[in-house]
Amino acid sequence: MSNVPDTEQKTGSKIFTIPNLLSFFRILLIPLFCWTYIGREDILWTAVIIVVSGLSDLADGYIARTFHMTSDLGKFLDPLSDKLTLAALVVCLFTRFPYMILVFALMFVKEITTSLTHLKAMKKTGKVPMALWHGKISTAGLYVVMGLHLVWPTMPEILSYTLVALIMTIMLLSFILYLVRNLRIINGK
Repeated sequence: MSNVPDTEQKTGSKIFTIPNLLSFFRILLIPLFCWTYIGREDILWTAVIIVVSGLSDLADGYIARTFHMTSDLGKFLDPLSDKLTLAALVVCLFTRFPYMILVFALMFVKEITTSLTHLKAMKKTGKVPMALWHGKISTAGLYVVMGLHLVWPTMPEILSYTLVALIMTIMLLSFILYLVRNLRIINGK
C-alpha cells in the first residue's frame, strides 16, 4: 500500500495540472522580458515581468504541494522553467555586464552535467530526483543577484563583482553536492 495520497497518485502522470500550466506560463514570459530589456530597454517592465514570473513560481510550488498536484512532468518542468528564465536573464544582463558570461558558463556546465547525472540516476531508480535545499538557495540567490543587476544598472563595479563571485561560489557548491548525490545513486549507494 502506498502512503502517497490518492489525488497525488492520480495526478502523477497528468500533464495539464495548474502547477504545470504555471511552469509553461513562466517559459512563455521569457521572450517577453528579453524583448522589454534588450529591444525596448525598459527596465521597469522587465522587472515587473520577472516578478510575475517569480510569483507564479511560488504559486506553482504551493499549489502542487497543498493540493497534491505534483506530477513527474512538474518535477521536470518547474526547475526547467527556472533554469531557462535565469539563463535568459543572465544573457540579457550580459549586454550591460560583459562578465556575466562567467555566470552563464558555470550555469551551462552545471546544468548539463547535473541533468545528465539526473537522467542516469532516474534510469537507475525509476524516480525523478527531487531538488535539494542547496539548489533552491542557489536559484534564489541567483534571482536576487541578477535582479539587483537588473534594477540597479549603475551599481558600483566592486559590488557587482563581489555579488557575482558570491553567487558563483554558491552555484559551484550546489553543483558539487548534486554531483555527489547523483553519483551515489548511480553507483547504488
